[in-house]
Amino acid sequence: MTDTSSAIAPLLIIGAGLAGWTTVREFRKLDTTTPVVLVTADSGDFYAKPTLSNAYAQKRTPAQLVSTPAAKMVETLNVTLLAQHRVESLDTAARSAVVAHKGQTQTLRFSRLVLATGAQPIRIPVGGTAADQVKSINTLDDFGAFHQALGLDPSAAEPAAPKTVLIMGAGLIGCEFANDLVQAGAKVHVVDPSTRPLSLLLPAAAGEQLQAALQAQGVVWHFGTTVAAVDGAGGGLQVQLADGNQVAVDMVLSAIGLRADTTLASAAGLVCERGIVVDDTLQTSAAGVYALGDCAQYASAGQRTLPYVMPIMNAAKALAATLAGTPTALVFPLMPVSIKTPALPIVVAAAHPAVAGTWKAGDGEGIWQFTDTEGIQRGFVLTGKSTARRMEQSKATQA
Repeated sequence: MTDTSSAIAPLLIIGAGLAGWTTVREFRKLDTTTPVVLVTADSGDFYAKPTLSNAYAQKRTPAQLVSTPAAKMVETLNVTLLAQHRVESLDTAARSAVVAHKGQTQTLRFSRLVLATGAQPIRIPVGGTAADQVKSINTLDDFGAFHQALGLDPSAAEPAAPKTVLIMGAGLIGCEFANDLVQAGAKVHVVDPSTRPLSLLLPAAAGEQLQAALQAQGVVWHFGTTVAAVDGAGGGLQVQLADGNQVAVDMVLSAIGLRADTTLASAAGLVCERGIVVDDTLQTSAAGVYALGDCAQYASAGQRTLPYVMPIMNAAKALAATLAGTPTALVFPLMPVSIKTPALPIVVAAAHPAVAGTWKAGDGEGIWQFTDTEGIQRGFVLTGKSTARRMEQSKATQA
């Protein structure tokens, strides 16, 4: 093991996703000289993770999803990138991290630490001889492997025969992939124990609209059941559902949801619940150690995790100011989310889960408003052409 301590300990950032790179970018606007080291288990290329669930229909290859190569990020932002490196352990008291690469380890000293470790797909136990063939897409590498297996190679002499894909989960990720894959020519089945898509996010009528719109595109729904087993069958897969039905498919994609990656933080003794617990300046339970992005549980959001783009952008800007010497409390504005389902465009501004209230139809088709017990609008859902009323509804909503 080597020790890379130096006279000036750098700001260390773990994770090269949107949260990690955006923090570096915002920090460099305020501080151009402090050494910054970014450690990532992947290549460090910059890409927007939300594009993974709408790239197939656009015929975009994995390489085309990279917006800025790692080398350009390093040059532009004056950062030391340790790509293909894994942080094995942290000592927040000693302000050091043990990092592994190709069987070798080194100890990195840091002045301050930012955890941007993201989230990992939730996987549920599945029986059967081919259970290990159930895939998830959470990274560009995952997308590349799935893309190749689907046979969606635009350079191929002849297009591959359409594949049949079964998606586990009718939440946001599952619905986006269902829309994308069916548009790309795949045959799509979606399995979910609820009674309709996006049941935790949308009022019933909006969920039923989405169900009908995707069904019209060719999506086959299996509600009120789960995947019990996946077995190999003649070069394909046979999926046994808990309700007794069977579906013959080529691939199974698990899109049940994401769970904050707290493994490293928890092992280091940081307080973790649904995510890494941070205060309103994004500091964890250890001084000088911060977290943001999909791995964080925000005090500024009522102890919620917020696995969306806009919370990351707001958090990175506030954190950069704090790291540059101006302690800045994070205040989240209302942040409506656009769901990438072209079959039925949807915009959602969800109320805080602790707010009691009810959904009611708004003044127009495709508009629902969530009002609390005092009649104050706390959230909204817009579908179809009514998504154009996003600004109007945002002004009427109290976060």
